[in-house]
Amino acid sequence: MAQRAERTERADAQRNREAVLAAADALFATSGSPHSVSMDDIAAAAGVGKGTLFRRFGDRAGLIGAVIASRLEPLQHTVREAQDAVGSDPRQRVLDLLDASLRFKIENRHLMSAAEEAGLNSPYQAEHYGWWHDILRAALEQVPGIHAADFTAHALLAAIRADLVAHLIDDRRMTPEDLQAALAAHLDNVLGTRSG
Repeated sequence: MAQRAERTERADAQRNREAVLAAADALFATSGSPHSVSMDDIAAAAGVGKGTLFRRFGDRAGLIGAVIASRLEPLQHTVREAQDAVGSDPRQRVLDLLDASLRFKIENRHLMSAAEEAGLNSPYQAEHYGWWHDILRAALEQVPGIHAADFTAHALLAAIRADLVAHLIDDRRMTPEDLQAALAAHLDNVLGTRSG
């Protein structure tokens, strides 16, 4: 009997977690500014008590991190598959990775900025940053002439920080297409001119 109650509790906890993530994701997406979404708003939309949010996610930063992770999961799967493709040009793989990260940040710029402001410490300590860095570094190691792939991966990711992306699109009115073109040009500058 105790084992059945434990399974039910775990199933309830999983349903609550999914409800909270779905509610937070929807509210952050429709609010225009994730800063205006309160923990009370999320709890009410998910149909759970505010205490459930804090027990499950710790704080606002933990909840935002979980929403980012849930949004990133399908993209990470797609990126892994693309990176495993045999015969693709190493420079193109690097550009494709940066472009995928940039598109994610463009589409989620308010949420990503909220994550930085919510006290997720340094963005460099976020799990998703480590993942992007590792996969980008591995791709850079395959590009002829790159001698400091680790640093280069950090420097390239710094060029597409969420706060910079939000500033360029929202304040400077740069189009996503112009930003993608500028990133491709920057990558050519960093990697050097293509031979042939």
